[in-house]
Amino acid sequence: MKKLLFHINNYLLLVLLAAMVLAQPSCKKDSSPSTGAPVITSIRNYVAHPGDSLLTSVGTGQWVVISGKNLKGALQINFDGVKASFNDAWFSDTSAIALIPSVIAFPTVPAKQLNTIQYVTTHGQTTFSFSIVPPAPTIAGISNEDANPGDSVKINGFNFFFIQSVTFAGKPITSYVPSNDGTSITLAVPSGISNTGGTVSVTTKSGSATTLYNVEDFVDGVLNNYDNVNNFSWGSGTSNSSATYPGNAGYYGILNGTNIPAGDGSWWNGGRSINTNSAQWVPQANLQDMVSNYALKFDISVTTPWSSGSIQIVKDYSWTYSAFYRPWKNSNGSTTPFTTKGWQTVTIPLSNFIDSKGFPVASLTDLLGSTGAGAINVTFVNDGSSTINAYEIAVDNIRVVKIK
Repeated sequence: MKKLLFHINNYLLLVLLAAMVLAQPSCKKDSSPSTGAPVITSIRNYVAHPGDSLLTSVGTGQWVVISGKNLKGALQINFDGVKASFNDAWFSDTSAIALIPSVIAFPTVPAKQLNTIQYVTTHGQTTFSFSIVPPAPTIAGISNEDANPGDSVKINGFNFFFIQSVTFAGKPITSYVPSNDGTSITLAVPSGISNTGGTVSVTTKSGSATTLYNVEDFVDGVLNNYDNVNNFSWGSGTSNSSATYPGNAGYYGILNGTNIPAGDGSWWNGGRSINTNSAQWVPQANLQDMVSNYALKFDISVTTPWSSGSIQIVKDYSWTYSAFYRPWKNSNGSTTPFTTKGWQTVTIPLSNFIDSKGFPVASLTDLLGSTGAGAINVTFVNDGSSTINAYEIAVDNIRVVKIK
């Protein structure tokens, strides 16, 4: 019996070795690199089935699958002449995955590169004609939502290409300058805007975008603007000087101080806080909305370089939840002294309010209580490790608006 098993095992081993020898030529053939010029036959959507269908056009910032042959060994993939992001390690000989650049300056693309995909490999290249169109525009924000008539402002966003119309505060704008990369539109604020302003909209060949909130609105959602909604109670100094901070619309508050020691949070001293009487942050009927649907906004002007310390914002002198504004702090941890050219709008989503442990507020009622109303306290604290010799920040038009 043992002898029989020995012969069977030897036989099986010989069969396995023979199979491996026979398989080697085909393995070598499969693993050999592409040698012919690449060929593109189609473009597919890069999502799970059934969305992975053939595409007839693509937009910027979109993941796609390029189908064809000889696609391994990619060195460069260009959409309208702009380099795409990819990892050749993911590719097979018949498919490649690429991220179309998020910004393509369509007006500056040479005619011969428009609507083309150029595929360059170690063994050749090809150019495939394919419709590449900018997506519908999006509006990310307005540089100064409360600028005076005639002042220059920017609509910031994406895909401002082939613009057909622009409105600002509900008024048609006929003279404007779009940036080459489609991320901004510069215009002068028109005259004749009402006290409640209007929306901003941009329409292109690809679609339209309109803000949910009004610009030049000095009434709706305003907690304090020192003028027609003067809810100021105590704290900072005020001024209406256009010489000190040009471009102001009436009165404004001034946060300032000198020789603030490291770790000094005594915001009540001197002119280090703006404190209002109770005001309605969010209508009581809307308190079940998502907290991220609303944002605190205010306008600032900074002429003295600001590089340390924070504006800390709380409600009703309660430190349960706070929002911090530190424009001098970069995302990589470095610092850049911050100043403004005139006035600009700051937007802080209410979802940015955090507790003492850094956890975000979960709901509007957690932040605002059952009525949605209360005082607002805009304070300056030195939460850094060195003395602040001097700072001065002008603040105006404190408001809460719906952004989603």
